[in-house]
Amino acid sequence: MKNIILLAPPAAGKGTLSEMLTEKYGYVHISTGDLLRSEIKSNTTLGKKVDGIIKEGKYVPDDIIIKLIAKRINEPECDKGYILDGFPRTINQAEKYDELLSKYNKDIGVAIYIDVPKEVAMKRACSRITCPKCGRIYNKYSEEMRPKKEGICDDCKVKLTHRDDDSEETFIKRFDEYVNKTMPLYDYYESKGVLKKIKSHESKYDTFNEAVQIIEN
Repeated sequence: MKNIILLAPPAAGKGTLSEMLTEKYGYVHISTGDLLRSEIKSNTTLGKKVDGIIKEGKYVPDDIIIKLIAKRINEPECDKGYILDGFPRTINQAEKYDELLSKYNKDIGVAIYIDVPKEVAMKRACSRITCPKCGRIYNKYSEEMRPKKEGICDDCKVKLTHRDDDSEETFIKRFDEYVNKTMPLYDYYESKGVLKKIKSHESKYDTFNEAVQIIEN
């Protein structure tokens, strides 16, 4: 099964799409956000440093990200195929990732770019709520993404939380930084012949169906 790199601005729906593809195909979902939040939750020295960086709306240094990614893709369960959500973010990270693929004899697979307008992404980010136990993402303004019981996770039955970095001010910083640093990846993967583009539709199922067509064709 082809490995997948998901590219998109903040709040474009990478996490949701990853979850749906994982359920359908059995992919291993590798989210840099989840890896970093796990480190923060452990309250390590590195976790505290990462927490401060994220709250400032900045990206975590490449050496930290690469180390976490290398460890994860070498776990046995990733041999059947995995989805990278939120990585790589820069050309430097992409080149370092290529080195990892060569070192561990893994195929690059396909890069899927999710296109979303800035205004739509900001509205999603500022209304996003997350389960602190399982990490499932909800959105209080979306019919499809709204929890069955207001403020409570459908699966874990615990109170949903609003991430500190999902504020309008922080979002604008993250989005602008994405445009400056991450958009060149579009050309990078297009030049390799592995880039496919889909739209971030209002319905997550429409976005999902576009991705399925790419994977199965």
